[in-house]
Amino acid sequence: MTKFARLALAGLLAMAAGGIARADDAQKAKIGVLRLSSSAPVFIAQDKGYFREAGLDIELKFFDAAQPIAVATTSGDVDFGITAFTAGLYNLAGKGTLKVIGGMSREKAGYPLIGYFASNNAYAAGLKTPKDLAGKRIAVTQVGSSFHYSLGLLADKYGFKLADVKVLPLQSLSNAAAALKGETVDAALLPISTARSLVDSGGAKLLGWVGDETPWQLGAVFASPKTLTNKALVTKLLAALAHADREYHDVILASVKDGKADINDKTKPLLEIIAKYTNLPVEQVVGNCAYIDPDGKLDVKNVANQISWLQEQGFVDKGFAADAIIAKEYVKAD
Repeated sequence: MTKFARLALAGLLAMAAGGIARADDAQKAKIGVLRLSSSAPVFIAQDKGYFREAGLDIELKFFDAAQPIAVATTSGDVDFGITAFTAGLYNLAGKGTLKVIGGMSREKAGYPLIGYFASNNAYAAGLKTPKDLAGKRIAVTQVGSSFHYSLGLLADKYGFKLADVKVLPLQSLSNAAAALKGETVDAALLPISTARSLVDSGGAKLLGWVGDETPWQLGAVFASPKTLTNKALVTKLLAALAHADREYHDVILASVKDGKADINDKTKPLLEIIAKYTNLPVEQVVGNCAYIDPDGKLDVKNVANQISWLQEQGFVDKGFAADAIIAKEYVKAD
């Protein structure tokens, strides 16, 4: 081997060793998340390497409901949770075991996400619009879930009592969809990604969208106090998510018209990433692109309203307000 070849080989080995060292130096963390488009920036940051570029080695752990993510974050099974607000999450946060560190998805007019769906029998019997849900049997994932809260906002809007609705907590999205198809409930609140195949096959009817009826801050990024002691980890995670938030907003959301994103050379690569992580074809992803603030801001006023409403309903313990659960050093308030 010539001297030049030996030097070249030594250089390559040094570069490889440096790469291995940098990979080993990456901070490991687990994120609890749902396979829903409301977490699109998480998938983009993972797939396009934004977490890796920030010096993170991220593992995504998938769940079938929001509340278990809050529990897993508290227990340390995951380091961060990214999902919808729930009564259970607020109760944990109120005890000091969770802190909100950033915003994620929002229910916003023009961006279909969670819908009100009727069973075929109930629809035939006159359940035609969201305000007709008064007095019906309605499936949600869990008591105090984002779906339950959305139903409460609807009741307030149309002046019917939530107590007059028979709310059936079926623990998971798949269970709620099955109950709707099986006609054991009159209606269900579901993400369109879960209900799309059911509606397309004639198994249920769409009544309307939560974002059109009652916009609100649906999702957030949160962590346990233990995780928050690692400021470098939290800062890196939020920086990577901010990169993905902006790209998702400027590329995909900017193309949305009549509730659907356009499929073109610019949007398709990101849509394909979301499709991969949500197990949906791109043609379905375009119709459920959740709104996410481009700067990752959190609607703090709405979070305060959520806590007050849930406390009034008895779903959340009293004695704390939004200020107690928000990590102000990280949250960008809207």
